[in-house]
Amino acid sequence: MIAHLHQRPRRLRTSEAIRSMVRETHLRPEDLISPMFVINGSGIAEPINSMPGVFRLSVDKAVTEAGVAAELGIPAVLLFGIPERKDARGSSARDENEAVQKATAAIKDRYPSLAVITDLCLCEYTDHGHCGVIEKGKILNDETLELLADVAISHARSGADMIAPSDMMDGRVAVIRAALDADSFTETAIMAYAVKYASAFYGPFRDAAGSSPQFGCRRSYQMDPANVREALREVVLDIKEAADIVMTKPALSYLDVTRAVREAVKLPVATYNVSGEYAMVKAAAEKGWLDEEKVVLEQLLSMKRAGADLIITYHAKDAARWLQQ
Repeated sequence: MIAHLHQRPRRLRTSEAIRSMVRETHLRPEDLISPMFVINGSGIAEPINSMPGVFRLSVDKAVTEAGVAAELGIPAVLLFGIPERKDARGSSARDENEAVQKATAAIKDRYPSLAVITDLCLCEYTDHGHCGVIEKGKILNDETLELLADVAISHARSGADMIAPSDMMDGRVAVIRAALDADSFTETAIMAYAVKYASAFYGPFRDAAGSSPQFGCRRSYQMDPANVREALREVVLDIKEAADIVMTKPALSYLDVTRAVREAVKLPVATYNVSGEYAMVKAAAEKGWLDEEKVVLEQLLSMKRAGADLIITYHAKDAARWLQQ
């Protein structure tokens, strides 16, 4: 006999109806952002071997995929460009005839209510694979800022709703904001990759975008995975520079960082469920070692529970379908 046991938490778990009534965290399609890799050409959907189900898409195919996302209730896409030419300064990144600019304009023309976010970095566009200007083997921070501002303007002129600088150069949010405002793009928002760690989980992305560094590594500008207080410093700096949304990246191994950021700021917080995290689930699912749907939704829910308002994920379209079943 345990008549003295008056507190029974299981009473609120006895049916799905009751569980849904007391559920603390909710995951919805509108919490998701769907990333896409875009290239020039037409009729191209080139599979990425290390990211099953993800493709390099020509502009026409990107428009189609953006429409699928919109129909599923996903509010935004995030575009990454793969250029036709590369050089030491990533010059093609600001070319209006490159894939990101053309895809942005085409998507906004076809689906004006869908938000288009453009990733802003030089790594895909430089022949050395680093995120900034190189001189004598070193990344030049301030010289890179001017180039980033020019690229941001080209994205805004193509119709981007939001610019997402991912380079991790100091001061870039302020420079980009000033450039956008000076060119009358005062309503173009900035989602800053405020907390971007030098992570081993980016491997499949670098395969997809052809952006692996040709020498050295990115630890001199991306963050040390050991640091959390530094993450909060980065977030505060980006907010002071007028970021509208701050992001943590990667997601799963850094849920504690997302929680710390959420508790420290009032702005919307995004997190990026990166390529390596995606690829691990896909590989295990293909082996039959786990239930992909259940694992993906549980992982995405953990990101929301940690405090993320928005989740960038290659699972976005599948997750939206599962959530609507």
